[in-house]
Amino acid sequence: MGGGGAVNDIYIILTASFIAISCALIGVFLMLRQMAMVGDAISHAVLPGIVLAYLFTGERSSGIMLLGAAILGVLATLLIELFHKKTRLQEDASIGVTFTWLFALGVILISVYSGQIDLDQDCVLYGEIAYVPLDLWFTASGMNLGPRPLWIAAGLLLVVLLFVLRGYRGLFITSFHPDYAAALGISTVLWHYGLMSMVSVTTVISFESVGAILVVALLIAPAAAAYLLTESLPKLLSLAALFGVLSSAGGYYLAKWLDGSIAGAISTVAGVIFIVAFVVSLARKSIQTKSIAG
Repeated sequence: MGGGGAVNDIYIILTASFIAISCALIGVFLMLRQMAMVGDAISHAVLPGIVLAYLFTGERSSGIMLLGAAILGVLATLLIELFHKKTRLQEDASIGVTFTWLFALGVILISVYSGQIDLDQDCVLYGEIAYVPLDLWFTASGMNLGPRPLWIAAGLLLVVLLFVLRGYRGLFITSFHPDYAAALGISTVLWHYGLMSMVSVTTVISFESVGAILVVALLIAPAAAAYLLTESLPKLLSLAALFGVLSSAGGYYLAKWLDGSIAGAISTVAGVIFIVAFVVSLARKSIQTKSIAG
């Protein structure tokens, strides 16, 4: 029993860590573009896309749900820009209106079609990562390959890593120097919607295991904490990924100790890491100021 429990712990922590690294890497570029809350908007706005995809197909396959979520993710981005650029509405207000409206629409759809949909609000909001070791993946010959969510999270991380590594130059220049990128003929619109699509992909794949609330926390907190400690993009990406892993492992053991929500505990640890980074950043600035004054 003890050995099995330890293996299950590893499965859960690995799944959470893979998702945390994926969210942290994408979150860095959202933050650099001053679009951190767009990740929040998309993570909530994709809910009606997931529900509608299930209603139309009657299947809960990741591919169908991903397609529905991706469509709503892009729609949410278009609506935010439409409300912001075509009216005098501020961007934060545009984000708030868009994600609350679409998320509320998704909740209504779940409530109305609750008898036909194998989804619920709690599943979407909080997920249940504790069930990861129970969802096993077997081959046609009956071989046990381990938890299915772990493989899915690993696949997501691979896709995100490829996106960041292959698109590093485009992401870098359109995040820091969009006008210069446009002058070089680099499509800022293409990279913008590419990033938004990756947010949608990351969000929907993470839904089942960790829920929307934890996805938002992992998109923002590790990247924000890393931003306080470095001005180098490679170090920023590395630190954000590290903080995501620390949040996952620390949060899991905190939840186990308190016998509480794993998603809530991971979010809490991510917040604690941010506070520590904030204090360290203030202390470092204070030392630099004294050094200059001296």
